Amino acid sequence: MGHTPRPCSVAIGLGSHDLGVADAAVDLYKRGMAPVLVFTGATSPTTRERMPRGEAVHYRERAIELGLPDSAVMVEPRARNTGENIRFSRDLLAEAGIKVSSVLLISKPYEERRAYATARKLWPEVEIVSASSPMTLQDYVDSIGDVRMVIDMLVGALQRLLIYPDQGFMVSQQVPSAVVDAYERLCRGGFTSRLVRDEEGHILRQARR
Repeated sequence: MGHTPRPCSVAIGLGSHDLGVADAAVDLYKRGMAPVLVFTGATSPTTRERMPRGEAVHYRERAIELGLPDSAVMVEPRARNTGENIRFSRDLLAEAGIKVSSVLLISKPYEERRAYATARKLWPEVEIVSASSPMTLQDYVDSIGDVRMVIDMLVGALQRLLIYPDQGFMVSQQVPSAVVDAYERLCRGGFTSRLVRDEEGHILRQARR
């Protein structure tokens, strides 16, 4: 998204297979960007083996290991998709009586735009500032250690940007034609394990305009 991190009411770290999100959240907290962190996420087929206690719990353990005070961390352990990450975190903060006017939304680098578009749809009254670990694609692949999974995830994230606005899950984002072309080439190349499909197994596509 190209946002510059700035102090916000709260930071929310979105659960995934990537513990680097927790590392980025700790760095931003130590830089004074938020007084409290919410880690959100249950498990998924991608994270069940890596994070058997749940994504948010493993993120919290990592953050405390890196020196974050326990009092600064809240855990939302039920969310299984980005929409639930946002809704359940919003509800958790409301129940705790924490007033929120701005959110530092921390995700994997390639998920910033999807997370932002989802939050703008579900929590329009707050300002969203996107953040992630600054790194190149090659550095990210090296950190995960599985190039196939990273490309599959990239393709899945782009598909959701294309189809979810029509389904009411996120606000619409402009996707350049060159990016759509690259997405379609990768789909034809078999990088499809993270794509959303219909009941008959067909890949869901953007509605024709």
